[in-house]
Amino acid sequence: MLYAFNAAEVFQIAMDIEDNGRSFYEKAQEKIDNEEVKAVFKSLGLAEIQHRELFASLLSKLPASATESTVWDPEDEMNQYLKMMADMHVFRTSDDLDSRLAEISTAEEALKLALDFEKDSIVFFLSMKDMTEEKQGRDLIDRLVKEEMSHHKQISLEIVRQKK
Repeated sequence: MLYAFNAAEVFQIAMDIEDNGRSFYEKAQEKIDNEEVKAVFKSLGLAEIQHRELFASLLSKLPASATESTVWDPEDEMNQYLKMMADMHVFRTSDDLDSRLAEISTAEEALKLALDFEKDSIVFFLSMKDMTEEKQGRDLIDRLVKEEMSHHKQISLEIVRQKK
């Protein structure tokens, strides 16, 4: 089935991704010994909380047209589908997150995993933007992408610093 998402649905996914991202950064801090990288992950975890609050605020300000369903969904399957998409495409479920973190033995590996997750979220939101119909919703999704790009930049710079 082809879905056309409204902005409200995309922002709900964004909030789920931020929750999963916060969990990743908190668990990654426990996994590594490098204090500089721990500080970066702490900062990113706090940013995930702030981003979630931003997305919740943006969601509450959307016009009614941006919250209307684009498909008939009497069984509320869309919310289940959106949660599954967020879990599959970016920061996955808690069990999968734990297994991925178990494979990490260095701060560099943790940073690279974080970078991959941030890249996935950028690609995910850009894909969701293409499936969102209303212009205002698409413009707001651009804000999501910029927020995730700031994480990507921060992690990339830390990887460079760690190699020096």
